[in-house]
Amino acid sequence: MPVRRAAGYRVPVDATALIRPRTAVPVVRAVLVWAGVAVLPVLWALAPAVSHSGDGVGVMGWWLPARYLVPVLIVALPAGLLRRRPLTALGLMLAGATLCAATVHGLDPGYLGDIFNLQFLAVDAALAVVAANRSRRVSVPAAGAVLVTQVLAAFVNFGVEPVDQAALTVLAVATAWIAGNSVRARRSYAAALRRHAAAEAVTAERLRIARELHDMVAHSIGVIAIQAGVGARVIDTQPAQARAALATIEAASRDTLAGLRRTLGALRRGDGDQAPLEPVPGLVDLERLIAATGDAGVRVELSAVGDGPVPAEIDLAAFRIVQEALTNVVRHAGVDACRVVVECGDHAVTVEIVDDGRGGPIGVEGHGLIGMRERVTAVGGRFRAGPRAGGGFRVAAWLPVPSGHALPADGGRPGGAGSVGGRAVDAGRVGGRPGGASSDGRRVDGGGAAGGRPEEAAQR
Repeated sequence: MPVRRAAGYRVPVDATALIRPRTAVPVVRAVLVWAGVAVLPVLWALAPAVSHSGDGVGVMGWWLPARYLVPVLIVALPAGLLRRRPLTALGLMLAGATLCAATVHGLDPGYLGDIFNLQFLAVDAALAVVAANRSRRVSVPAAGAVLVTQVLAAFVNFGVEPVDQAALTVLAVATAWIAGNSVRARRSYAAALRRHAAAEAVTAERLRIARELHDMVAHSIGVIAIQAGVGARVIDTQPAQARAALATIEAASRDTLAGLRRTLGALRRGDGDQAPLEPVPGLVDLERLIAATGDAGVRVELSAVGDGPVPAEIDLAAFRIVQEALTNVVRHAGVDACRVVVECGDHAVTVEIVDDGRGGPIGVEGHGLIGMRERVTAVGGRFRAGPRAGGGFRVAAWLPVPSGHALPADGGRPGGAGSVGGRAVDAGRVGGRPGGASSDGRRVDGGGAAGGRPEEAAQR
């Protein structure tokens, strides 16, 4: 009995336990296939002898004449190799059919013709399998070899007319190769589609991660840079203001660090790991965002309408759009105030951010507006951004809420996912213009050019 050493002891092992059903079935199948191939020479030698015999085999009430059974086995037994070794199977089947055509001579021409057509029909089917599983560099020469061999075999078989059989052979071989090659082409096309879909999924995920990191870092770094500059200028003359600037820098840094940890943790998480329980940012965090923007020197007038819950992806997209737009105001507008309008309706969430500054340069260096546009496109919305005719800059987004969406009244978060700053603001005025109205008196519907101008900003 086999033994296995374990921690210095000799442990008996049952040899039958080492043979698992999953591994035994392929082994048995391979043994049977190669056993059939091994008896092919015997069948090749028997074929001429049984062609004149009247013997046969009875199977379940059916009488199988040996003169037909042996030629059928000659091409059937190698077919077991088609799955693993299609070229080998094709070669054995072609060799067996050719030997039968050259050596089997009966008194009945109909019998010879039946055997010829039956065997080479099986060869053509094997050629189709080769064409479906091998490249054209392999299948085309194989088809040529089958065609030439069949045409030559027709001249040594007395049961078929060589010229007529040659035409049928060309048609049969061409049909078999085209059918197999079509199957291979469809498989290749399907595989290419799967690779393309996988590549698109990877690209979309990379863009999503890039947008998330950009939106998290850009706003906080902008606030930190401004507060650091303020602190450096007043540290000697106004220590209290310098301490306030340092406190703002500390808070922004901690928020950014927490967001980065959450994002990196999601990237490291495996398929079976539990998702993080920390809530993602949303409209409920707007007041905290506005307070941080105020610390950076820009006063924000918030006007909000509606308190209905919205899907998490819409909630996050709306927050990130406002965050990036306020970052652009702080860094580029050169003003001390701006207006934010948020409307949560039953069918859509509209967001508008307007400032009266210099409009900011429109170039190709940044990724802020591109990220906002990608977020809006990902949820099926519309986005517009560009300078206003009367000066300043306008960002508008229309984010559709899927039909049939239903959430608890609190939206799964404190204050509700669709509420602003943890409370509902109904068409009121939060330090700004009437709820739902934009800076130029229009509601945000996602359409039209920004601020009356036809052009859009690709970047800011």
